[in-house]
Amino acid sequence: MAYKILIAEDDSDIQEVLRLYLVNSGFEVISAYDGAEAYRMLISGSPDLALVDIMMPEMNGYELTKKIRETSNIPIIIISAMNADSDKILGLDIGADDYITKPFNPLEVIARIQSNLRRIYKLDAEPSANSIGDMLCVGDLKLDQKKFLLYKNETEIFLTPTEFKILSLFMEKPGMVFTKSQIYERINGDFYETDDNTMMVHISKLREKLGDNSKSPIYIKTVRGLGYKIEDPKK
Repeated sequence: MAYKILIAEDDSDIQEVLRLYLVNSGFEVISAYDGAEAYRMLISGSPDLALVDIMMPEMNGYELTKKIRETSNIPIIIISAMNADSDKILGLDIGADDYITKPFNPLEVIARIQSNLRRIYKLDAEPSANSIGDMLCVGDLKLDQKKFLLYKNETEIFLTPTEFKILSLFMEKPGMVFTKSQIYERINGDFYETDDNTMMVHISKLREKLGDNSKSPIYIKTVRGLGYKIEDPKK
């Protein structure tokens, strides 16, 4: 069965280019020209991933991303001409999984879609020493790999697909140090020079959700000059 992609884009030319490449790559496509229409199509059409422009009428891409995250954890990729770091950080901070700037290479968009879909729908992580059934356990954290849920002291914490995959990678091998490029390549397939800041934002959001103080985190540690690792604070 083909994955269904929602395109939320008010530029008809860009929408048509995306549709052409997506269909040729075997995807089913539904599209909307404004944010409000896109949200209605999300509810009725049940897409597997959303491509979201920021500057749209009725409801902009930031607002749409927030609305989607209220009810769904599908991957969201923002595609926008707004290329400042602050724009990218805001998009990732409110729940987007990836951010591509215009003008874009359609083949890169397809590659990013495929890797995001692999990340959320085909998580074939091997059982690890700290797993119990479908659960990965580190300290007070329990990650349900079947239901894509995180619990801290039995309290459920919502994660985006990207956050889930990063935390899953860490929790499979506590104590192992991963560089930013290794993390991105392991969860997304390819690493691009612009992905460095993107990864830092995802790590920051994860720490926030875990209740980690960025200056002295107890779970996700920064290893200067190398990368990141997760530790069991009880050990």
